[in-house]
Amino acid sequence: MATSRRRFTPEQKAQIVLEILKEEKSVSQLSAEHGIHSNVLQRWKAEAVQNLHQLFVDDRKATTKMKNDYENQINELYAEVGKLSTQLAWIKKKSGYGSNT
Repeated sequence: MATSRRRFTPEQKAQIVLEILKEEKSVSQLSAEHGIHSNVLQRWKAEAVQNLHQLFVDDRKATTKMKNDYENQINELYAEVGKLSTQLAWIKKKSGYGSNT
């Protein structure tokens, strides 16, 4: 009978990695406590250390740019809708479509 794989939330992984980094217990001890293979714990630790610098990246510029791009796209779409509405009204008027006379 196959056992289902345990899933850990990012918060759980972070907590376990913090325990590893504190070095109060060995990876082997933590592996036994949490029922996770030590290789997995080592991989989580390496991944955390490798990506730690991302916590200090200021992404406000990227967020501002994304917001401005979005607003520009919305404005362009509204302009296109207005243009197409005007063209449709003109075509209806010229073709007599919808007139009661």
